[in-house]
Amino acid sequence: MTLAKLLTHGGGYTMSKAAPRFIVIGAGMAGILSAIKLRERGFDDFTVYEKADRLGGTWRENTYPGVACDVPSHLYRYSFAPNAEWSRVFSPGGEILAYLEDVARHHDVLRSIEFGAEISSLEFRDGRWHLSTTDGRRDEADFVIAATGVLHHPKYPDIEGLDTFGGTMFHTARWNHDVSLEAKRVGIIGTGSTAVQVVTAIVDTVGELHLFQRTPQWVLPMENTPIDETDKERYRADPSTMAEVKNALAQSFENNFASAVVDKNSPTLVMLEQTCRANIENHVSDPVLRAKLTPDYRAACKRLIIASDFYEKIQRPNAHLITEGIEAIEPGGVRTRDGELHELDVLVLATGFRVDQFLRPIRVTGRDGIALDDVWAKRPSAYLAISIPEFPNLFMLNGPNGPVGNFSLIDVAELQFNYIMQLVDAAQAESSREICATHEAAERFEVDRTEAAQNTVWVTGCRSWYLDDRGVPAAWPWGFDRFRSEMAAPKLGDYELV
Repeated sequence: MTLAKLLTHGGGYTMSKAAPRFIVIGAGMAGILSAIKLRERGFDDFTVYEKADRLGGTWRENTYPGVACDVPSHLYRYSFAPNAEWSRVFSPGGEILAYLEDVARHHDVLRSIEFGAEISSLEFRDGRWHLSTTDGRRDEADFVIAATGVLHHPKYPDIEGLDTFGGTMFHTARWNHDVSLEAKRVGIIGTGSTAVQVVTAIVDTVGELHLFQRTPQWVLPMENTPIDETDKERYRADPSTMAEVKNALAQSFENNFASAVVDKNSPTLVMLEQTCRANIENHVSDPVLRAKLTPDYRAACKRLIIASDFYEKIQRPNAHLITEGIEAIEPGGVRTRDGELHELDVLVLATGFRVDQFLRPIRVTGRDGIALDDVWAKRPSAYLAISIPEFPNLFMLNGPNGPVGNFSLIDVAELQFNYIMQLVDAAQAESSREICATHEAAERFEVDRTEAAQNTVWVTGCRSWYLDDRGVPAAWPWGFDRFRSEMAAPKLGDYELV
């Protein structure tokens, strides 16, 4: 049966064959989505393995003061679960976690999750994937969906003496809520979105705040205003109005930002930079401080910071922006290269995540004993961010080189999941046991992606977490229309079916 005929007949597994078993790795946003959609399609034989003791992914891990999403609330939600109760234009992290928990309960996902089950190895043999966990559990399945996410392996800075600090130190993704910041001398290393959110949330509580800046960031001023109760009532009464809001936001986001960052000559980028430059000029009165806060690279080269009051907060009398490089960490605080010791009680590491990990540190072994660590020795890659040659029936949601930087990852995951199900259907229809991208398709995609990346704003002169070891953005370098088109239906000629 051709894929066209298969889609005409509505998909699903072939009744003459046993229904396949699935393993889903991770119970964050994409893992919850996978469980719901698998059951919706009649695939009931699956287990979600979650290393933590509760679901939520990055929204479980990140509970620091001020944590919020930088994608508008009505864009960052499942298409099948609109939410009339968002409190603000940009949702606080706790609300997103509660939303994911509510969706999971409503769709009876919890009964399919094995919590506290950290996977140590995945091995493909005899046409199936064999799983082992760190506590000795074993399982096997026909298909594996890796919903492991990107922002969950904290990245710690390589600074001399980091382990000698005498006060309390923690990463923002491991926030210690038992530590009071009241009247304390607090240092923050890093100036990305997380650091900005923390600064604005705690500066009026702490005694002194020291923000250690290696690179200034462009800040796009957007108010995180409360959503009016009248609007909420309207959404509750007529959910279609939420769909209209979502569609309008999606179109605006795509036309005014997502399309611009993949075209470094876009006039929209010029307007974004003008807006960011006016923001700092209008809100930072001290010319010395303004110069320190002004980047020397183009707006959106690094991920834009969305904030309305950062400049106001960093000008508080108790706030200190330190741009001198860090020499070392000492028991008493942070010593900078000018010799000054910045004495601290608490040191917060807002230093981001190891975004190149994906499935790792799981030991993944494909056909004929090939190790994923060897395949990814230089850098992670996957055809269309989903499939890896020689690793059949293993699919990734929000995998390497996918649309991480410029779209709602929920929209991305929903499109990817539908694509993956078409691959499963194709394998079942062709009475195949195995399906994965060919080497030729993966290599062609990588060449095309690398070439297209040279036209993006991410290569215009900054260091960012988007860039791989070659300085190539590890992200989708085309517009969302192309991504949507690619995800509409697989090109089976790019896949090996066995």
